[in-house]
Amino acid sequence: MIKTEKILHLNSSKGRKVRVVREHYVREQVECGSSLCLAGCHNDGKVLSSDVTHYVVPDGGVVRDFLEILEFRDLQGIVITQTSYQHTRGRRHCSRLRALLKDPRHDCVLFANEFQQNCYCPREKGESQDKWHTRCVYNAAVWYYNHLAGLRPVVMLTENRDTISEFSALNSGVYVISTQDYLSSFWPDLQAAQELYSSIAQTLQERESEGAEKVYTEHLPAEVLEAGIKSGRYIQGILSVNKHRAQYEAFVRYEGSTNKNSELNSDVLVSGVKYRNRAVHGDMVAIELLPRNEWKGRNMALTEGQGEERSVEDTQSQPMPTGRVVGILQRNWRDYVASFPPLEEVQSQSRNSQKILLIPWDYRIPKIRISTQQAETLQDHRVIVRLDSWESTSMYPNGHCVRVLGKAGELETEIQTILVENSIHVSAFSEAQLREMPVNTEENPWQMDSSEVSSRRDLRDTHLVFSIDPKGCEDVDDTLSVRMLPGGKRLELGVHIADVTYFVKEGSLTDLEARSRATTYYLADRRYDMLPAVLSADLCSLLGGVDRYAMSVLWELDAESLDMCKVWYGRTLIRSSYQLHYELAQSLLNGEKVEVPELGQLQGSQRDQKLAELLQALETLTRVARHLRAQRDKGGALELEGVEVRAQLDEDKNITALVPKQPLEVHETVAECMIYANHWVACKIQESFPHQALLRHHPPPKQEFFNQLIDCAKARGFSVDTRSNRALADSLEKAVDPRDPLVNRLFRMMATQAMSNALYFSTGACPEEQYYHYGLALDRYTHFTSPIRRYADVVVHRLLMAAVQMEKQGLLSKALESNKELEELAQHINSKNRAAQHAQKQSTELFQCLYFRDKDPQTDERCVADAVIYAVRANGILVFVPQYGLKGAVYLKDREGQVVSVRKDGSCEWQAGMLQRYPDRINTCTSSGTHTFHLFAHVTVRISVKPSCCHADSLCLELISNKPHLTVQPELQQPAGRGRSELVQDVVRWAEEASLQAEEERRRKPKLSREERQFRQSKTPNLYVILQEISELALLDLSACQIKNTEGQTCTASS
Repeated sequence: MIKTEKILHLNSSKGRKVRVVREHYVREQVECGSSLCLAGCHNDGKVLSSDVTHYVVPDGGVVRDFLEILEFRDLQGIVITQTSYQHTRGRRHCSRLRALLKDPRHDCVLFANEFQQNCYCPREKGESQDKWHTRCVYNAAVWYYNHLAGLRPVVMLTENRDTISEFSALNSGVYVISTQDYLSSFWPDLQAAQELYSSIAQTLQERESEGAEKVYTEHLPAEVLEAGIKSGRYIQGILSVNKHRAQYEAFVRYEGSTNKNSELNSDVLVSGVKYRNRAVHGDMVAIELLPRNEWKGRNMALTEGQGEERSVEDTQSQPMPTGRVVGILQRNWRDYVASFPPLEEVQSQSRNSQKILLIPWDYRIPKIRISTQQAETLQDHRVIVRLDSWESTSMYPNGHCVRVLGKAGELETEIQTILVENSIHVSAFSEAQLREMPVNTEENPWQMDSSEVSSRRDLRDTHLVFSIDPKGCEDVDDTLSVRMLPGGKRLELGVHIADVTYFVKEGSLTDLEARSRATTYYLADRRYDMLPAVLSADLCSLLGGVDRYAMSVLWELDAESLDMCKVWYGRTLIRSSYQLHYELAQSLLNGEKVEVPELGQLQGSQRDQKLAELLQALETLTRVARHLRAQRDKGGALELEGVEVRAQLDEDKNITALVPKQPLEVHETVAECMIYANHWVACKIQESFPHQALLRHHPPPKQEFFNQLIDCAKARGFSVDTRSNRALADSLEKAVDPRDPLVNRLFRMMATQAMSNALYFSTGACPEEQYYHYGLALDRYTHFTSPIRRYADVVVHRLLMAAVQMEKQGLLSKALESNKELEELAQHINSKNRAAQHAQKQSTELFQCLYFRDKDPQTDERCVADAVIYAVRANGILVFVPQYGLKGAVYLKDREGQVVSVRKDGSCEWQAGMLQRYPDRINTCTSSGTHTFHLFAHVTVRISVKPSCCHADSLCLELISNKPHLTVQPELQQPAGRGRSELVQDVVRWAEEASLQAEEERRRKPKLSREERQFRQSKTPNLYVILQEISELALLDLSACQIKNTEGQTCTASS
């Protein structure tokens, strides 16, 4: 090792030049990172593939400006020098470069050239810093070529023409060329990279100041912001823009800041783009509170189109803390989908330059200025853009176009837009990943390993194992078993989960890809699997009639009290006897005569015996699940309500109907067993690894989030106690209006909306009192039951097996991830889960618009539906449409100032008038009189589609009558003294008839099963669900039920 001196010229905080001399050590042995190395380098980490024709060494300018090009996986053999790495721009850029070097899917390594004795170049007197850095990189490229004995040529990339002229002819094995020449010569078919290069290069060429006059104030220096946050003068938080009023309202949540202002009991309002000061939705910002006399209130009016400003004072809530952005702590920019403005705007914008303002798909993102010559060509297309900078002299941020998605309005373009907007990257699995997969073909079927079979507990001949999933489900994660143990005093309940970790080894390419995706993404018409299909739909899927590896939890329960006596965890072999779907299992429990496919080949007594065994298992399972639910109910478990609608598609993927999910008791039965398994696995891994277990908690919601629920319940005459989950559950149970079961459903939807998100966490990063799951009323909880579609479950499987191994052997064969690593992974999974939820919601909204887009709202009766008012605003109401699971705004006042007037027959028209808003109602006052719209009143609305060329299409709800659309039919009303069990069967039978019309004639009147007679007062499904369903029958357009039913392309994952 040789000691040298490194002289740096730095700028001080006062702007003066400072000469810094540092000790610098160089040595001969430095890892080269190449698998072709013949010099015996100790390349312990990531190494470059030998299957390349050349190596690429980009200089600092290319790494700084064209990192996105280097991120293409097609480009291999990339060597990033330490010189280029150390002079990247900003934290975001450095993080992306670090992720690129760390990701084993990219053939890219870091070479510490400045510590290599023969590579290090001292700076010459009078030499500019840029020229010095370029010389260092070239010297490293030459050393690399010589170090590998000329086995591969080396290509140095630079954008500096002088560098090309100076170095290109110095060494025959090192080629110095521009990035553009490299792409056109070596990658002529990689059109996407060449287009991206052109976009970035044009942006760099035209990047210039917008003028001397500043549009925004400068951000404060980082050290000032840090001191201000510590002292409490500034508040740090994530900027969240109101998508309904994007130009005027944004909020910063003050969680995590040390602000000492006791008046902060809500988010901080940032009013207007000027006070937002170049912050973009999602950025971490520092804000300063304005004086109290400048505080404003949240605008409570509905907005009919983005950018509409309503400055009327009576539309504002009480003044709330208001502030302005003084600095950006961290940019959280991502890829954005945008569209070109109308042609006339393009022509007016581009008279003097090629700079165009693109309109982002997301209303919360400002317009983005890019440089392009394809503005007219790409009219009506959606493109992906990335932000580059936002100077204080520019009204809008600068960016560049990455690639074209397709024509707006086409299904594939809209689906890809949803994925990009949620930062979901789901390219096809690579050949290297697929090579890790086992082979299972007709010519070469997969077989179990004999040594693996002998090490597992074999349940194939001793347990009746079956699965219950949505119809058509391919990725069967979980199966169940229940049996009476010898002696008759104990039951054994078993939950058997696909053993994904046997096939997906930790650190493999498949594992890294699954970790990156974190979940399977379910959209309305498709799904993107976390694992390759050979695992997710075949070898890991617990299909019926085939031998499979499983991870099992087996409990011994007291046969009478159902108290838990003993639990066992371990790896097993299973063979699922029945692959049931929910409707079939429920029909069996209801005593209906249905065909079980697995019994189709059996005859007579043998078939009857098998069917009796299956039915006995289902009834016992239902009994156990009811007991488990009752135990959680005692602790305060919540029964909440969500809006789940499935788009029904035909063979050509055309949408034929919107089908709200029909709740069945068997849904709850399966869910309870899965919750029970998740709880016990959580207890096991947390006990074994107190500081390194992956759990899931549900923090209690903030009390102010319940204000809407409390106020609405009060208006209806109910009192809701939100001080604890138990109190809330009891209040919701009592808040039932016998005249309208939808009231209780809306209360539960409001409670759901008030909830915080459940999150994964590492036990070492969270105090034990915060482990609690508020919604499930459990002190420990995790996810164990769906490893095919959730990476968190894969992590938990590994932890569980480590816990079992440590219990048996007293030591671990492999070190676990540290608390810090596990917490980072938990945050990554949380982020991906939020993205998956948003994508699924936006996909459903897309298909709702597709369903109504080709229908004439004036003549098609499917566009008219019943709606329930659940909130009152300054200029309208918010309604819920149960038939389609829609929520939306209905305006009672238009832009011309006219209000809705109600005729004698209940129909509506627009007249001059005014609105009077109260907490529980809103009045429309016109020359025809005054009409009142109360909370929870039923009205009739017309549904139409509001198209948008730049944003997503949206549904428009128009009030056409103050009366319900349909009244309850007499035959669907509840007869006096009728049993609850019979009502359950009516709802279930109706759902079956609606979805399987062809089998209607073969159904016969259902009979009560033994378990239903015994537990007719059981809690689930409870009375409000039944009444809710009966009410929905009256609201549904029964003619729509005659449409031929076709199953959707995806299945909703089980709990």
